[in-house]
Amino acid sequence: MARGDLSDEQWQCLEAVLPALPVMGRKPRDRRQVFDGIWWRARTGSPWRDVPERYGPWETLYSVFRRWQIDGT
Repeated sequence: MARGDLSDEQWQCLEAVLPALPVMGRKPRDRRQVFDGIWWRARTGSPWRDVPERYGPWETLYSVFRRWQIDGT
């Protein structure tokens, strides 16, 4: 866990209110890893392409962020 990532307790609270995973396509990445990447980007204000690799591909983070933005999550 990197500095600024969610604790186990924080993740349990947040996971309960996230929308269900889509049932199509390939198996999704770890939701916590994706959320921590989105959160890192929001905290730092850096471009999506500069998100550290430990959070996964920036394209994945952006697509999840965009989907949540569109559906109001």
